[in-house]
Amino acid sequence: MSAYLTLTRRELSAFFLSLSGYVTIAAMVLLMGQSLAGLLGQLQGAATSAPITQLYYSTPYFWYVILLGGPLITMRLFALEKFSGTFETLMTTPISDLQVVLAKFTAAMIFYVLAWLPLLGCMLVLRRYITNTESFDGGLFGSLFLGIFLLGGLFISIGCFASALTRNQITAAMISFAIGYSFFLVSSLSGQWKTPTPWLTDILSQVSLVGDMQDFARGTVDTRHIVFYVTLSVLFLFLTLRVVESRRWK
Repeated sequence: MSAYLTLTRRELSAFFLSLSGYVTIAAMVLLMGQSLAGLLGQLQGAATSAPITQLYYSTPYFWYVILLGGPLITMRLFALEKFSGTFETLMTTPISDLQVVLAKFTAAMIFYVLAWLPLLGCMLVLRRYITNTESFDGGLFGSLFLGIFLLGGLFISIGCFASALTRNQITAAMISFAIGYSFFLVSSLSGQWKTPTPWLTDILSQVSLVGDMQDFARGTVDTRHIVFYVTLSVLFLFLTLRVVESRRWK
């Protein structure tokens, strides 16, 4: 456990000791600000019965942060170590492959959560200028952030897998974005696809990132959504572990 915690601190500090970490946070905060500005533009001072969390989720900038945040955060995790030649040195230390994968994933998730904290400030500013504060229910915000956390776990695990496949950070980011965007595209079109195989249609209908996030934004926490995202995240972490272990076969 001590080795895992030490490696997690090492990976987390690397985010804040490099310019890329601050650029990533700045980009995410900029998109959050654009999302808030777009939300205010939609309202135009008019009353609405929809929760503020659902309105915020409906802006396109929200998905820009989700789709781009994962690749930007994770592209350096394994790829940079392989490029700089420190990966083999790391793997010769008395720490298991599983601890390495989990430590890098944990550090990336902590950084991801910290990058989303400015959203609370945006919501507090919005609350200051809205007379109806009933839409700022704590349960709604908790549900929204749970959805953001689960989506982040999926995209961060995909990014870990992509970064473990290559030694080039740009290539890792492109692979991660391609996989993540494929999930998003399938979820957006799942209700329109009809396949000759009923079971395949059922599977595609369950891949609904947009619909699941809409439920979280409404304050609905479905355990099926939680199991779905946790399972996919574990799957990609398992694939990452297998890629890391594959060095022993070379």
